[in-house]
Amino acid sequence: MSSGDPLLQARALVLLDLAAQGLADPHTVSRVEECVTERRWWLSQWPQGWEYVDGLVAQDVQDRLFDEARRWPVCTGCPDPTEHSMTIQPELGPDPRWVCSQTGYVIAHLGALPKVRASGT
Repeated sequence: MSSGDPLLQARALVLLDLAAQGLADPHTVSRVEECVTERRWWLSQWPQGWEYVDGLVAQDVQDRLFDEARRWPVCTGCPDPTEHSMTIQPELGPDPRWVCSQTGYVIAHLGALPKVRASGT
């Protein structure tokens, strides 16, 4: 990204993935806003880190939700039937992707998780 606010981009990508899994409720969006605010300070201290904030904000939101006993994002892209999460790879790098924590398969780029269908539809 060469212009604009990289944190707004990170926020948008995370919200797309939350919405894809049906979790873009007011409480969760508030957690996203908190994480973006905290990363704004980090970015002010290390401006060269702009290309890393997408993945970092996603990890921050994932950690915040895990602290509330909420698993996100739940892996839907591998054959393992046991509910499990995905992780962001690389942990600190550009072009973050969601990777299955069980198989290591790349499931989607950040912001491109497939929409989860409600059960019974």
